[in-house]
Amino acid sequence: MIWARIFNIALFIVSVIVVLAGSDHILIDNRTYLISLLIYLAFSTLYFQLRVIGKSGNITYDYAISYSLSIVLFAGPIGLLLFETLYRFIIYFQRKITKTADEEEFYDTFYNIGAFVLSNSIGFYLFQFLMPYVEDVPFGFWLLLFVLVRVITLISDTCLVIVLKIYGEIKTRADAANFYKNRSILDMGKTALTNGLLLIILLDGNWETVISLFILNYIVSRSFVFKSQSIQDKLERDKFEQMAYTDFLTGVSNRALMDKKIEELNVTEECIGIIVADIDKFKSINDTYNHAIGDQVIQHFANTLKHCIQEEDYLFRSGGEEFTVFLRNRNFEQCEAVVEGMIGRLSSSYVNAEYKGENVEIQYTSSFGLYFFKVNEAVTLEKGYIYADQLLLQSKELGRNRLSAENGIFAITV
Repeated sequence: MIWARIFNIALFIVSVIVVLAGSDHILIDNRTYLISLLIYLAFSTLYFQLRVIGKSGNITYDYAISYSLSIVLFAGPIGLLLFETLYRFIIYFQRKITKTADEEEFYDTFYNIGAFVLSNSIGFYLFQFLMPYVEDVPFGFWLLLFVLVRVITLISDTCLVIVLKIYGEIKTRADAANFYKNRSILDMGKTALTNGLLLIILLDGNWETVISLFILNYIVSRSFVFKSQSIQDKLERDKFEQMAYTDFLTGVSNRALMDKKIEELNVTEECIGIIVADIDKFKSINDTYNHAIGDQVIQHFANTLKHCIQEEDYLFRSGGEEFTVFLRNRNFEQCEAVVEGMIGRLSSSYVNAEYKGENVEIQYTSSFGLYFFKVNEAVTLEKGYIYADQLLLQSKELGRNRLSAENGIFAITV
């Protein structure tokens, strides 16, 4: 966009004017500046890979710890201008070579130089003006650095808000205010502390310590990024696993997870009550109304079963209107009581749905088969499921809306 390009170039020109208006030389000797420049360029380029990417609509922008304040306080605005120009064009050519550059990368490079040079040069002039007033105050140096970082951040964010406004990504004052609020006080404190330590070490001329501090900062930042990525990867894996094992209509577990849990429980010797249940005459509900209402009935059925079991139990949608429950850590009588509770809950509730512009109340019943046994004593979990399914068929044959149960441990039929 032409106006964004104009703003980027104008920002760069303004930053150069601000630099030249206040200083016409580097504050340190050329040899010292060259050494510090090479160190800063090397580590800043390395740290660029650890930046955090922000996004507003179609516009992306980077968040990363900036070392510009320490170099401007050490070498002056001219020294900062040279550093930022070299650093930003190194990144520009690196992106061009790796073919990761955006269409506006060239003009964005001038924006980055201008924004960082302007904001940190203002920080430099404020430091020169305010330092005499705080040098005798306990921790005055550090408090001043934090204030400078806050001011620098505010100027940088204002420049970015203007760009986002030009692109139409920020439309109201509320949008702008929310953007400013995204900045973390802890991040600003980290920037102030890091730049302050670098400045003190630079003034002592201890290059080994400067490099060690950069390396330490890189290791900590790299570790943080690695842990953050690991957490993000785990969250994504968990999300995909949940999607793979969740029935989207009812929100309960699906047949795939049921098969997995069967494998896991098959190696145990615990007592389990397997319930297989389905909705009586479900086809007639679909035929009388429609499949959308049929789906609501299935959802209601799933929620009813879910409310009758405990956290340690498993509920699966094992077929169209068929559900399977694994009841754990109960005896046979307790499992029977759970099913009777399900039947009672269904008899006292109904599905409230809209059909042809009118509200309808749909009541339905369900048949249940319960097989209770000790896993792998004589029967596997797969075989126990088959027995429970046969008991469900028995309930259907006996007139529906009932439970047929068998205690596999004592071979008792109810």
